[in-house]
Amino acid sequence: MMAPPPPPNLILEKISSYFHKEKEEEKEPPSRFSLSSSNREISVDGVTLLSHVPANVTLSSFSSTPHSSAPAADSLPPKHIRKSVQSNAPNGAFLGLSVPEPLDRILNPIGRFSGRKFLSLFRFKTWWSTMWVGSSGSDLQMETQLLLLQLPELDSYVLILPLIEGNFRSAIHPGSDNQVVLCVESGSTKVKAASFTCCAYFHVGDNPYDLMRDALAAVRVHLGTFRLLEEKTPPEIIDRFGWCTWDAFYLTVEPVGIWCGVKSFAQNGLPPRFLIIDDGWQSINMDHEDPLQDSKDLTGLGSQMLCRLYRFQENEKFAKYQPGAMLRSDAPEFDQEKHDRIFKELIELAEKKKALEEAGGGGSNDSSLLPEGTVIEYLKEEEGVERGGLKALVADLRREFSGLDDVYVWHALCGAWGGVRPGTTHLNAKVTPAKLAAGLEKTMYDLAVVMVEKGGIGLVEPEQAADLYEAMHSYLADAGITGVKVDVIHTLEYVCEDHGGRVALAKAYYDGLTKSLKKNFNGTGLIASMEQCNDFFFLATNQISMARVGDDFWFEDPNGDPMGAYWLQGVHMIHCSYNSLWQGQFIQPDWDMFQSDHLCADFHAGSRAICGGPVYVSDKVGRHNFDLLRKLVLPDGTILRCQHYALPTRDCLFENPLFDGKTLLKLWNLNKFGGVIGIFNCQGAGWYPEEHRCKAHPECYKTMSGHVCSDDVEWEQKEFTAELRRRGHGQFAAYLHKAGKLHLVQAGDRLDITLQPTCYEIVTISPVHKFNDKVKFAAVGLQDMLNSGGAVEFLQHTVEKSSRFTTLMKIKGAGKFLAYSSMKPLQVMLNDESVEFEWMPSGALSFQVPWTGGHLARARVSFDSSSSI
Repeated sequence: MMAPPPPPNLILEKISSYFHKEKEEEKEPPSRFSLSSSNREISVDGVTLLSHVPANVTLSSFSSTPHSSAPAADSLPPKHIRKSVQSNAPNGAFLGLSVPEPLDRILNPIGRFSGRKFLSLFRFKTWWSTMWVGSSGSDLQMETQLLLLQLPELDSYVLILPLIEGNFRSAIHPGSDNQVVLCVESGSTKVKAASFTCCAYFHVGDNPYDLMRDALAAVRVHLGTFRLLEEKTPPEIIDRFGWCTWDAFYLTVEPVGIWCGVKSFAQNGLPPRFLIIDDGWQSINMDHEDPLQDSKDLTGLGSQMLCRLYRFQENEKFAKYQPGAMLRSDAPEFDQEKHDRIFKELIELAEKKKALEEAGGGGSNDSSLLPEGTVIEYLKEEEGVERGGLKALVADLRREFSGLDDVYVWHALCGAWGGVRPGTTHLNAKVTPAKLAAGLEKTMYDLAVVMVEKGGIGLVEPEQAADLYEAMHSYLADAGITGVKVDVIHTLEYVCEDHGGRVALAKAYYDGLTKSLKKNFNGTGLIASMEQCNDFFFLATNQISMARVGDDFWFEDPNGDPMGAYWLQGVHMIHCSYNSLWQGQFIQPDWDMFQSDHLCADFHAGSRAICGGPVYVSDKVGRHNFDLLRKLVLPDGTILRCQHYALPTRDCLFENPLFDGKTLLKLWNLNKFGGVIGIFNCQGAGWYPEEHRCKAHPECYKTMSGHVCSDDVEWEQKEFTAELRRRGHGQFAAYLHKAGKLHLVQAGDRLDITLQPTCYEIVTISPVHKFNDKVKFAAVGLQDMLNSGGAVEFLQHTVEKSSRFTTLMKIKGAGKFLAYSSMKPLQVMLNDESVEFEWMPSGALSFQVPWTGGHLARARVSFDSSSSI
């Protein structure tokens, strides 16, 4: 006989009912995105984004999609990010697709659009990306990394972001008849799949900068493979001035030149606080050379790209350095002109050899009859003195130049350009053929790609990737090196066929790099370069916090300069600023070095002053423009850095500042107590899809006019400047650096600016504080510094009595301090002493701030509104 059922537990039922009701009440609002099953359209709030969506494409809300269940312990999103992502969940959706049979590379249309403005970022080279604008799916470029659509119907924007899923990564390609094509690929014919649920992400927002942040935060929670910039600490070089050796020496870098280069800056009152020893210090050689000897043939164009690393220690010209060698009174001097002449002769010799070899050799064409190439070096070893190598050189540099905080060295992700030479180290390396990914076939011709394909990569087994970096970095850290510039990062996708595909291989290498960065370089000492593909950002940036956002600064194009030295200067700025929209969510954008004596140096200096990252140059020894550098760098080698990273203003996002003949590039950034706008005439050259290269547009290289206003500054992007927002009301002091003019403007007022080609203006925007109807004040900053407002470190307004007011400031740097003051101050005190000041009826107030060794100067400006003065 069955027992009677137990009596109902009314208490449990009530509790269950309560929580069920609470859960219903907390249920996420529906997604703003939808995919119509009848007419196959992807819409947001009823506005069509993509039409003709194939039946094999799916769309799921952010909330209904499973996210990373087991991220690394140090990769758990902070609470505030999780909360923000949850609150924005209705704004996001994932796109998926399925195909009949598993493939390693899927090209799948996901819909069509036309008549809608877009901004995209695409890879124009394997390792570098840039912007492109258009209005239809067919206008897109290959290897597009993100697509931002303008929605005037909703006064909003939609971001479409290709993702990684499993062992596959995605990119957007153009299609015929305005189609958008999603390329989903593993990079290995042995890794196949047929079904995906999250291979792209859609996000909608009414502020394009918030949209980028919110979308990447959502992807960060979803993937769990990276951390956002706001979660990490950037390298200390971010606030400092530095020097990179590349353009001074190229591969002929050696100790004497480095020493004399640092000395040249220090003797002129601008000591570099960091040094980057670029390519040329490693022990590398080619396959046909002695496996344990340095190559002597590194003068031909791209010759280093055929070389492989054969040991982790420095090469002979650095290893020979003996302790104190450059501290002696008879230490050798460096002659840059002589060095350049010798280097030029070696290049000519290498070109002759190459020509003879291509001619078939034999007889008078025998290249072996020509003299051998030599290594340029100036130090002579003293007998009986022990070698000190790189460690001794770094120690001597720090002893002589006490302000030199950091020394970085260059290396490629795989060790050297050609990887590691098999059989020369304790690691298992194999020369692996390098194959260009199919999506890169229409990218720009690149000698580096040609050479890498020619020589292949000496690839260390993925299981030993961590050992590779530990072997390199532990030696360097012991030598006093504090960081590395890791280059040629996107070589991996060329050699992933037998290693589980591009995602699996990248994970192994990036995980190893992350471990070494934490152990050997304080978790921060790394600049990533040649890395601008989504694999890197989604998989490598758990720890890496600084990376290049543009192609190299080209002081001249090796392929020829159709417009002289002006050819690629504006292009460089477009790369850096637009790439930062996306890449700045992951890393601190690094705008690369430039040369202070270049014909366009002032143009570059203007952008570096407000870029928000480090400032460093690659000047040849003794060839500097110190007058220009002093507008960027303080006497202690620090800089006046903006608090955000420079981004294009809203009215530039969907325009083409390179060759539309009408648009000036405008960049906004934030200081602690104000904003700054840089406006640049970059017109004259840009991407030419028909020929897959950059092309000159001389018809656009002309004088152009534009405007700036306080609303160009995105005040809300930092909490400390959000309160300075004055959209629609308030006054601002606007200082035009190049024109030397101070204006008092209402919020939204336009200032018209006309610029010659390759010229710029920087406008410091300072909110006016109103004490009363008579007394108004705005702190501008150091007048002669390009980022004037960066000098204001502290600002406080106080009311002492009904008619007595005081402004307190702390000022970084030295020079003429400029402010707007509606009335003449009663007194200006500097470091508790009264100082002379100049006040003009126009409101311009100025006084001199002396250099005090890097300490902040304390300024006190007093007013008495009852005074008739």
